[in-house]
Amino acid sequence: MQSFGKPRILIIGCGDIGLRVAQQLCRSYRVFALTSQQSRFQELRGLGITPILGNLDKPESLWRLSGLAETVIHLAPPQNQGHRDSRTRNLIRILAQGPASIRRLIYVSTTGVYGDHQGGRVSEITPVNPQSERARRRVDAEHVLRLWGPAHGVAITILRVPGIYAENRLPIERLQAKTPALLAQEDAFSNHIQSDDLARLVCAAVYHGKPQRIINACDGGETKMGDYFDEVADAFGLERPKRMSGAQLQKIVSPMLWSFMRESRRVTNTRLPELKTPLRYPSVRVFLKTISRSPSDQQSD
Repeated sequence: MQSFGKPRILIIGCGDIGLRVAQQLCRSYRVFALTSQQSRFQELRGLGITPILGNLDKPESLWRLSGLAETVIHLAPPQNQGHRDSRTRNLIRILAQGPASIRRLIYVSTTGVYGDHQGGRVSEITPVNPQSERARRRVDAEHVLRLWGPAHGVAITILRVPGIYAENRLPIERLQAKTPALLAQEDAFSNHIQSDDLARLVCAAVYHGKPQRIINACDGGETKMGDYFDEVADAFGLERPKRMSGAQLQKIVSPMLWSFMRESRRVTNTRLPELKTPLRYPSVRVFLKTISRSPSDQQSD
């Protein structure tokens, strides 16, 4: 019963990263999580999380969120169509109602908002240049939050996140399927962050995030995508992917995969020290050294 005296945090989008965040915060906060699936209630309660049933696509189901928590961590992706993020708009509309308890909101966005820079470096002050509907929805969410926050006395921290990896989020199936990669001279730079590191950065933003601040939550590495695949293949004893020209590869991969492969940028993380949380895995290579084993070992777990 002591948890009722703790400050409250609400997590919107409690998937893999949300669960990692919640497990760190449960010691100091009473953690609530919005879920659209009642079947997840037992799982969430077992981790010390209070589930709230609601659906960001159905604003009439969100009424319980009003005045619920002082801090909101928004991890939910936008809906799959359109240029505007209606889910974020539905969320802040309900958060603005009732008692004005919310003081801080952390939004986990994507480095995809920068678009293609043909291998050039980008920082938090680089103008956004979204080149897919998915990225345009993220830009819309950032824009409405940065307007809404100051108008309602809410400190907004935006973490722009690149490709997330973990032991269960590596391209093993892609390598086993022998999906080709781009030729080195055509390949795009790929940016990364390890799942536990990202969860720690989200938690750090609760304590140290500056108001109305954007931070690139990435490891700052400058690895090309094909080289990343090669590193994973070598770590697990798999065959490196064949290299192919963009003109050839575009014909055999999905449009979504191609949209990731054709955008090249090197994302800097110069603002990351503001969160006072050093990365445990400053590169994919460092992480792979901790888990390297064969795919057959992995499947036998």
